[in-house]
Amino acid sequence: MLIWFAVVSVVVVAEVFRSPLVDYRLVAVGSILPLLDVVIGRPTPLHALVAPVVVMAVVMASTAGRRLLRRRLLGIPIGMFLHLVLDGSWDRAPLFWWPVFGASLAGESLPEARGVAFRLVLELMGVAAAFVGFRRYGLAEAGNRRLLARSGHLNRAVLR
Repeated sequence: MLIWFAVVSVVVVAEVFRSPLVDYRLVAVGSILPLLDVVIGRPTPLHALVAPVVVMAVVMASTAGRRLLRRRLLGIPIGMFLHLVLDGSWDRAPLFWWPVFGASLAGESLPEARGVAFRLVLELMGVAAAFVGFRRYGLAEAGNRRLLARSGHLNRAVLR
């Protein structure tokens, strides 16, 4: 479900913030970071609200006085927050609100553990969002693709 999380997170952030200076690459990285739980095979705090909050606090504390670095790194917790929204973690109170309901995550399943058909539909929706984003953000132009690949930024003109 990489496409679903990475692409939809980037499109949502681009449409909501309309900022050419967000590092959209880091938004994508943050949105797939909780998928490490799939590799581990069980939920960890990466699927809880506490993880992006802690990451955001660390970014804010460690970048005091360095505004440009802060702006770039904030993409990671923003992507992590969007992952929680896009995978429905908010619908699993003991997982989402961990450790409020107890310190143990035993017995909790991963939100990504839904059926194959459901996951395929989400991936196809992610591909559709990629096509929309490709056109919307002018990525048919080589210069815009280079800008995104090198800096993580989108062309200011396409975000108006």
